[in-house]
This record gives sequence, structure tokens and C-alpha cells, in this order.
Amino acid sequence: MSDSARTAGTSAAGVPDFGALLGIDYGTKRLGTAICNEEQTLAVPLENYDLSAPHIDGPWLRQIARGYGCVGLVVGLPVHMSGDEGGKAREAREFGKWAAEATGLPVTWWDERFSSATADMHLDETGFTKKRRKARRDKIAAQVILQSFIDSDDRSAAPIAFD
Repeated sequence: MSDSARTAGTSAAGVPDFGALLGIDYGTKRLGTAICNEEQTLAVPLENYDLSAPHIDGPWLRQIARGYGCVGLVVGLPVHMSGDEGGKAREAREFGKWAAEATGLPVTWWDERFSSATADMHLDETGFTKKRRKARRDKIAAQVILQSFIDSDDRSAAPIAFD
């Protein structure tokens, strides 16, 4: 994408084309988070967070988003291999709506298929113990999701079917 297109404003996905984005690998018990630079070229893992209760989770999420100057949220969307959405995808969409309200930031969802498997492949190469790999998996998965989003030529694309 050209520099002029990046400064144009908001992408078709609903998040700004320039500025830091917070990537989230949603789980019912834990979130993995990642952040990208303002140019939206490089995502890095941030931290894992154990969910507690909305009155605790909301302030934590606002603090992270504000602290890094985020302009939008990218939440991983767990879809089936067919591209169809099931119960977990509905939960991720509900979480994303809640996160948008909690932070005041626009949200988009991104296909997260293979993000945990990709994270596992990267972590397997590190030589970390199983315990250390598990402790890093969710934030690496968030990095994979966010990097895939910022690398995409079509940020509004629906998940495709894999045969």
C-alpha cells in the first residue's frame, strides 16, 4: 500500500490505516496481545492477560491501548476450515464489541486459523522448555494475527474456505 493510501484515513476494515494497532488473540480464560508500529508494518508480541471480570478487564485493556497510543483493535476470529463461523467466533465477536466499548476504539476481526500452530512452530525452534513455550503461545499467536492483518492487501476480506 502506498504512503498516500496509508494516510487517507480508515481502511475498509474500519480501523485507521496509520497508527498503532492492538492485536488480540481471544480466549475464554486468557488474552494474548500484540502491538504494531504506527506505520503498521511490524507486529511484536506484548503480553498475556488472564481474564477476571469486566470491571477489572476493562481498565486493564484501556490502559494498554492508551499506553501504546493505539488507534484500533484487531481481534482474532476463530472460524472453521470452511470459513464458516461457529460458537467460538460468536464469542470473539462479542468480546470485540465489548473491547471497542471499553476502549472507545474501532475494532475489526481477522481470521486466526493456524495462528496458534504458527506460534507453536516458532516457539519449537527456540529451545524453550514446554512450560516457557506455553507461557508465550497466546501473545505470539496475537502477533501472527496482527502481522497477517497488516500485511494483507484486503483488510476487509472474509475468511476463505480451505479444502
